[in-house]
Amino acid sequence: MSWQMRTVGALMRVTRRRRFADPDGGPALLARPKGPSDPPARLRRRCVVETDVVEGFAVHRVRARATAPGGPAVVYLHGGAYVSEIVRQHWSLVEDLATAPGPGVEVVVPIYGLAPQHHATDALRLTGAVLRGLLDEDRPVHLAGDSAGAGLALALALHHRPLGPGLLRGLTLMAPWLDLRMANPGIDAVEPHDPWLARPALHAVARSWAGGLPLTDPRVSPVLASEEDLATLPPVELWVGTRDITLPDTRLLAERLRAAGVAVRLHEEPGAIHVHPLLPVPEGRAARRELVRRAVDSLAVAPA
Repeated sequence: MSWQMRTVGALMRVTRRRRFADPDGGPALLARPKGPSDPPARLRRRCVVETDVVEGFAVHRVRARATAPGGPAVVYLHGGAYVSEIVRQHWSLVEDLATAPGPGVEVVVPIYGLAPQHHATDALRLTGAVLRGLLDEDRPVHLAGDSAGAGLALALALHHRPLGPGLLRGLTLMAPWLDLRMANPGIDAVEPHDPWLARPALHAVARSWAGGLPLTDPRVSPVLASEEDLATLPPVELWVGTRDITLPDTRLLAERLRAAGVAVRLHEEPGAIHVHPLLPVPEGRAARRELVRRAVDSLAVAPA
């Protein structure tokens, strides 16, 4: 573990951990005003950014200036515990995907509504419309997301089937929030070492995001999907650190995907904290380079 990772972990323990460890932190998270979600000026200077409105929500389409529209697409769903808007670190990854060497991809970023005003069914309706639009144009698609957005990406792939033969090329899930109950007994051993996240505050957020759905519904807890449904997925890349409470459910998902016959790669980074590929630390930069390469490569050629 690098000293930079240790430093970021220590900072998170001071600035974030207390909020999540407090049961009253959940209502506070839900009550916080939402931040801005527009693409930053830096991204607009370096890339072409076009914005549509789908199902009443903004959908940003980002591509390198040399990339023609209408080609392969990465649909990226940002994290933030379903209560926080997309932030600078997410946009940085979007830029890396859009400008990566390879076939030239368009990164599609749906700005889904957040709790408590919106719920999982709203997000699935929006992202489903975005995904269907791309597939109806016969465009190969890779789904990616981090944290809550990674859970949503997996739920989207499971919920909207059939997706068109060979067009959904893969999923990249970073520290995915996979079970809103957070009931995996393995979390008990990891939680004391996670300097960022804790379950007490997240329970209220989970109930709000689920809306009228039970927390066991795969639309909000996709790790609980049936083996039959999991078997329909394309190859999956999982990225998680060992000091992250999402680790036990990420391992569980990898086991369930393998049992269902799905190709899966589980990348565990020793000592890394939540969503480490988004962090400005050596482990994060290395992970980001690799996951960007793998996502873009999945779109370069038709599957065998």
